Amino acid sequence: MEKVAIITGSASGIGFSIAESFLQNGYKIVFSDINANALQECTSKFDKSQCLGILCDVSKEEDIKHLIQTTKNHFGRIDVFINNAGLQYVANLEDFPTDKFIQMLHIMLVGAFLSTKYVLPIMKAQNFGRILNMSSINGVIGFAGKAAYNSAKHGIIGLTKVTALECATYNITANAICPGYIDTPLVRGQMQDLANTRGVSVENVLEEVLYPLIPQKRLIDAKDIAALALFLSSNEAKHITGTNMLIDGGYTAQ
Repeated sequence: MEKVAIITGSASGIGFSIAESFLQNGYKIVFSDINANALQECTSKFDKSQCLGILCDVSKEEDIKHLIQTTKNHFGRIDVFINNAGLQYVANLEDFPTDKFIQMLHIMLVGAFLSTKYVLPIMKAQNFGRILNMSSINGVIGFAGKAAYNSAKHGIIGLTKVTALECATYNITANAICPGYIDTPLVRGQMQDLANTRGVSVENVLEEVLYPLIPQKRLIDAKDIAALALFLSSNEAKHITGTNMLIDGGYTAQ
């Protein structure tokens, strides 16, 4: 029996790498994203019998309900749900727009709550499920200029622990993945913001701002995040639940 995984924010970046890896390992995949053009482009690369694209704004409850019910109707089950959708904005607290703060919490924290709320009945009925929440090293430590991102990613870890406890007897696990700096368009797009808040040139952000914090002195490949997600979704990881799994090149070991 082929397992089915939903991945939010999967039309690009980490989400796309995870989806591609799951497809290569025999999963049926639901690509979910807010960008209709990107969603159509990414699903066109794969066998239509193995994947489905569903437009979804994870900050909207009705969109989440539609995503989950459509997947269940189409594939008959949902085995893995990966809350990956996210965005970044960098500014000092006194300059941080209130509406941007609220928007980011809705997308990265409230959205994960909603998906968990509506997918759990399906997973409980199956007596199997894997919920993976994309947190960050910024869910474990702070980083100046990232008030909303830090708040959301810290909250995700708390939500993950509650989910794991409530699902422990249903063969459902919940874990948070906490990456360091990954080589994605989102991280590359932060370079100018980091340059502004740290007072360095954008060309020197990696060497002067990021690499001094990363013992391995390199960005993480999104495929490495996908490999961890695959393992946590497997039967071999059935005893791993309620954790925040760091994959950060040694960043938080210091």
